[in-house]
Amino acid sequence: MALLPILRYPDPRLHTVARPVAAVDERVRRLVADLLETMYAADGVGLAATQVDVHERVIVMDTSEPRDRPLVLINPEIVARSAEMAVNEEGCLSVPQIYDRVERHARVTVRALDREGRPFELEAEGLTAVCVQHEMDHLLGKVFVEYLSHLKRDRIRTKMLKKTRDEQRGR
Repeated sequence: MALLPILRYPDPRLHTVARPVAAVDERVRRLVADLLETMYAADGVGLAATQVDVHERVIVMDTSEPRDRPLVLINPEIVARSAEMAVNEEGCLSVPQIYDRVERHARVTVRALDREGRPFELEAEGLTAVCVQHEMDHLLGKVFVEYLSHLKRDRIRTKMLKKTRDEQRGR
């Protein structure tokens, strides 16, 4: 397993639409293991392959309180959404230390493959529903800040660019 570098907003690669996984093989299982290791090391609850510059439809998540129930979604698709909406504060490993409120469906049903390539369905609500929708946005090339106003998005973009410049200068 390996820790993978996480792309930081506004990196244009975050806007790449992920392609479906053709076959769940050893390469994909290794990617899943690396994504899980990277997500846990970064103290995140979800990570999409797009965020580590791998543009395939793979998501890992763990919204459990003890952080010991990893969930793997390969080629996920949302097959049902509640009419009810909910607003929650979101953050993102690609937009570190930035949090804001985003409205999403309160419940979703997602169909995907597990790390062995077996199909399953998951009915999600609460944080898990938020996480599924957030990570699936990454697979479509969308970052949560795109739900915010232009003014907020521009401020976040400027802040992230400055942070990257400062880090490169060794500050």
